[in-house]
Amino acid sequence: MLVQDCFANLKEIVERVGFEKIKGILADLGLSSWLLKESNLGFTFLKDEPLIMRYDGNPEKLTAFEILNFWPREKIEKILRDYGEERFAKKIAKEIVNEREKGQIKSTFQLVEIIRKSVPSWYQRRKIHFATKTFQALRIAVNNELENLQRLLCQIPQVLERGGRVIIISFHSLEDKIVKNFLKKERSLKIITKKPIVPSKKEILINKSARSAKLRAAEKI
Repeated sequence: MLVQDCFANLKEIVERVGFEKIKGILADLGLSSWLLKESNLGFTFLKDEPLIMRYDGNPEKLTAFEILNFWPREKIEKILRDYGEERFAKKIAKEIVNEREKGQIKSTFQLVEIIRKSVPSWYQRRKIHFATKTFQALRIAVNNELENLQRLLCQIPQVLERGGRVIIISFHSLEDKIVKNFLKKERSLKIITKKPIVPSKKEILINKSARSAKLRAAEKI
């Protein structure tokens, strides 16, 4: 049975489809390849696209365009630092405000150029693209990703039957920290993975997008 909804509504979904308890939960927190390659919603810095960055594609709700063009500098700096762990958050936020005074920031390539002007040349030569953390931060803010993850986790003990298992795959440190802390504190769950399972070198060669994945699992007791 397929249901299109936000996983933060897990308990409501389970009740809606008529399940009492469920035997297993697999939560893959990764970004869909389709969103990066075909959605035209601004998730990628490799193509010039409108700055929407919403999973539901609804431009009437909060978008990256709104954040970049209307939020105060301090608030932009905070999300870049908190959600992107971007070391040059202050400089990037300042440059964003400077650029939007000349005209609206409308596309991903405009944003990439702003970031390029804000960071040193050595930062631009690293393996990880210099715009990665800024794009991550904006995406998380637009979609309330961390708040939705916390809502999902709180509902897992309510819908999982005894002996049922939950598996969560995260792709950056902010998500993994939230999952790790939840599993440690939740008394109704027994941790199966003392340390997160990470992809092998062979798997990363086959699937580069798996390089930052961390899998944690637990069982309802």
